Amino acid sequence: MHAPVKIYFASSNAGKLAEFRALAESEAGRASSPTIFRVEALQRFESLTPFEENAPTFGENALGKALYYSQLSDGIVFADDSGLVVPALGGAPGVHSARYAGPDATSADRINKLLQQLAGKPCQERAAYFCCVIAVIRQGLPIAVISNRVDGEILEAARGTGGFGYDPIFYLPALDKTFAELTPEEKNLHSHRGKAFRRVLSFLALPS
Repeated sequence: MHAPVKIYFASSNAGKLAEFRALAESEAGRASSPTIFRVEALQRFESLTPFEENAPTFGENALGKALYYSQLSDGIVFADDSGLVVPALGGAPGVHSARYAGPDATSADRINKLLQQLAGKPCQERAAYFCCVIAVIRQGLPIAVISNRVDGEILEAARGTGGFGYDPIFYLPALDKTFAELTPEEKNLHSHRGKAFRRVLSFLALPS
């Protein structure tokens, strides 16, 4: 068996790192490809001034972040930008999902602000989707930018204790659960991040 190929995640977000690691491990258990990937935190990540994610799209932020942090490694470096989009709010929180209630706000603060913005709105105006874009860099050069999404709606109150961020209010009608009510395995199967990252792994497993 070949040694696992290490790919480095350019982020300090422990929740996302855990999800990507679990996804890589689950795919290694079922994939027909001999290539096994292992997700590692990018070493010396904190030694650089934080990258400013101020572009207007998820794709630009993901690619800019991946290019910026790829200076720390000659290996395969990837970065994601993801967020919640509510069309009835003009696309908000969108690329500002992590900063929606201010730079020092908690997840509860961001959820409360979103619920206030949607207060009194009918069901059809509570439609939302999570979007994830992942940019992949090898030896300082972009080799892929891959995206995916999952559609749902915003509840009027939080449900569930799992996940992070907006998960407690993001509801999947087909499963009758919020993201916060899913097991980690269920979330990885259905989430925007899971869908996008499986595409990334499939791409990286192709013969170069």
